[in-house]
Amino acid sequence: MTADAATNGYTNGASNGHTRARTPLRPGIYSPTMTFFDPESEDLDIPTIKKHAVRLAEAGLVGLVTMGSNGEAVHLSRDEKTAVTRATREALDEAGFDDVAVIVGASEHGIRLTIELCKEAAAAGGEYVLIVPPSYYRYAMDEDALYEYFTTVADGSPLPIILYNYPGAVAGIDMDSDLIIKLAKHPNIVGTKFTCGNTGKLTRVALATNAVTEKSQGSGYMAFGGMADFTAQTAASGGSGIIAGGANVIPKTCVKVWNLWAEGKYDEAFALQKVLSKGDWVLTKAAIPGTKSAIQSYYGYGGYPRKPLKRLPQEKVDAVAEGIREVMDVEKSL
Repeated sequence: MTADAATNGYTNGASNGHTRARTPLRPGIYSPTMTFFDPESEDLDIPTIKKHAVRLAEAGLVGLVTMGSNGEAVHLSRDEKTAVTRATREALDEAGFDDVAVIVGASEHGIRLTIELCKEAAAAGGEYVLIVPPSYYRYAMDEDALYEYFTTVADGSPLPIILYNYPGAVAGIDMDSDLIIKLAKHPNIVGTKFTCGNTGKLTRVALATNAVTEKSQGSGYMAFGGMADFTAQTAASGGSGIIAGGANVIPKTCVKVWNLWAEGKYDEAFALQKVLSKGDWVLTKAAIPGTKSAIQSYYGYGGYPRKPLKRLPQEKVDAVAEGIREVMDVEKSL
């Protein structure tokens, strides 16, 4: 893709009824935001969704992802997905964070349905879409099928696409660097999120695509690490940033690690990365219920996931809070 392919010639539906230019993707920390619900009815809690988006932007995040894995998209209707994205964009704009990009998870198992979701994401104020490989018919998803899926969706989507390589969520499908580099040649495919955790793969893709870094705008392509526990490693690999679930809880610490590396303070970055990795593993193991409980424990909101995800018993809530105490001490000091 070209450096301006993701920003030119585009307007989307903004919260005030006017149009706005697409927010450029910047190097730095992004987070797939949680979706918050009323604890009794399990209806969307829009005020808390807005509050959370603003807190993350205030902490220094440069982009948010709605309807990602952490957003419980599989538990939401399409109308609810639209409402969450619209509320997030509205909250950011109202708080003066119109430079914070909104990416939307828009994955379905069929090409036509995925394109429909991309269009709905655009109408709701989304600016980019994050898409996993289709996996229901896993046996049929060879490289040719995946290439056709992503390029056809990219042809039909009004929003630029970020590939989401997350084998754990798609029956083990793990796109290799050759396929990702091949897909990156499409002008409407503008990045990849590597939740596979493979820094070698990220390095190869970042090199081949001339990806954005803190020091270079490059081609405009974004090579994102997919978890907070390899933030410094992503920077060292020539990556563009991190899209990290842990940043829902410890955004300032993630930003600090990233900025230390950008400033050339490599020893300090890796020293803080060790603390970040330790705490992020607690959140990773506790998954969505535990991440929400951590937000509740330390920020006073968060609540519970939608059923059938279980609510944590109090002893596990306490264990998560204690497990991240060290990194939360850092977070509160920043």
